[in-house]
Amino acid sequence: MSTKLRLAFGSMVLLSLMLFNYAKAQQQKTADTTAQYLNKLFSSKDTLDKKVLLLKLDELSKAAIEKEMVLAANYFYRLGNQRQSELLYKQVAERFPQGKQARQNAAQPIYKLTTATETEVAYKEWLNKFPFRNYENVKVDDRLIYDYVRSNIATKYAVEKNIAKTNEYAAMLEVDFWKGNAYSSISSAFYKNRDLQNAEIYAKKAMDNAFSYINDKKGTESWAKFAASGYAGLTSTYANIIFEEKKYDEALKFSEIAYKNAKSLTPTINYRYAQILMGLNRNQEAYNKLEEVVKEGKASEAMAVDFKKLYIKTKGSDIGFETYAAALRKSYLENLNKKLTKEMVKETAPGFTLKDIEGKTVSLTDYKGKIVILDFWATWCGPCKASFPAMQMAVNKFKEDSNVKFLFIHTWEQSETPLKDATDYIKNMKYTFNVIMDSKDAQTKTNKVVSAYKVKGIPAKFVIDAIGNIRFKLTGFDGSNEAAVDEITMMVDMAKIQK
Repeated sequence: MSTKLRLAFGSMVLLSLMLFNYAKAQQQKTADTTAQYLNKLFSSKDTLDKKVLLLKLDELSKAAIEKEMVLAANYFYRLGNQRQSELLYKQVAERFPQGKQARQNAAQPIYKLTTATETEVAYKEWLNKFPFRNYENVKVDDRLIYDYVRSNIATKYAVEKNIAKTNEYAAMLEVDFWKGNAYSSISSAFYKNRDLQNAEIYAKKAMDNAFSYINDKKGTESWAKFAASGYAGLTSTYANIIFEEKKYDEALKFSEIAYKNAKSLTPTINYRYAQILMGLNRNQEAYNKLEEVVKEGKASEAMAVDFKKLYIKTKGSDIGFETYAAALRKSYLENLNKKLTKEMVKETAPGFTLKDIEGKTVSLTDYKGKIVILDFWATWCGPCKASFPAMQMAVNKFKEDSNVKFLFIHTWEQSETPLKDATDYIKNMKYTFNVIMDSKDAQTKTNKVVSAYKVKGIPAKFVIDAIGNIRFKLTGFDGSNEAAVDEITMMVDMAKIQK
């Protein structure tokens, strides 16, 4: 047999084996749902299973049922084929103009409208085109998309101080586990207007909703845990509002609940608790609450000032304060050093070449011999933006050190104008950041740099040493500017002495 014939015969055998295994796997599905079956194939390390997975996804991509096409799109995304995933989502909306994907796409422009009235008009037009009755209402979140829009309208009316309309749309909310989120947004809008009465009403609604889910009262599903997870923060928010209304005894009650339910040290919760105790002249208790924050290096300037005041009140004078504060600081930094030493890694940093917001080309190799801090962020990312005051403090601290550079990499865009979005935000906030754009590749539809760094969530920060090794990785932001600056400072110092 010739080489060509042997190769052709081998290919036929392999294809036959694949099809046999595919048919066999189909028979073995039995009680498995399609998603469970796909997940088994996706998780398998068997090369043949991967090929079967692609065959199944190709079949689902041509299905006559929207849900199956969407499932295929989701798995293509998980496989890293964003281009095929986006193409499928587009086809879904076109093939099913009254389907869920089309409904979701049509809702997006509503959020971009400015006034509450125009948003309400657009909502009614959208609702008329995509009425509830056209869709299944079996799962707990099947109506959530309607609540998103209603919440948006209610919040906009709260901003405009239209209480009647706010109440009207808030009353329309249906999905119980998500109501706390909606009520909290409405409360925040009233609070910014200094309407403490209505801010209190909706803060309490949000808190009570979360309370109804704690301790698995309404189940252990992920959506129930999501609702319960906000309880400590919402309780603290409610305490803040009634504290400002000078309802000190009630504020103390809920501040204590927030403190006890916090899963970790939360400086803002401790501080409000301490402020209320100070207002009630319970200074030793207030001192104890602030001391917890100071020991962790998470005290803001205002907290530090009040801590010293409480020291004087409880000790009778400021004698010994500086020595004590210095000892606390030393202990905190020693513990931080031990923590970071354990977290230190040594991985080659993926190279990249991108454009900054001024159009200038920036490469990682431009900073050879320097310590580089990368900060992956996006304009839609709340925690990213919440961390920026701390990052500005860090940038300011190292501005005279030519061997330390910060690069803020905008990624995972969700709009058609990411460059404008990023530029406008940075300039409006007056941040002095060097911002570069990790925009989606036109062909692969992926954000290449964030993918190269294997980022799972943002904000994500990386500290790279002078020879191009990643030494530290951080994800998220805990809300303490001072602690964040301390952490970055120590990481930079540790990276400088590594080889």
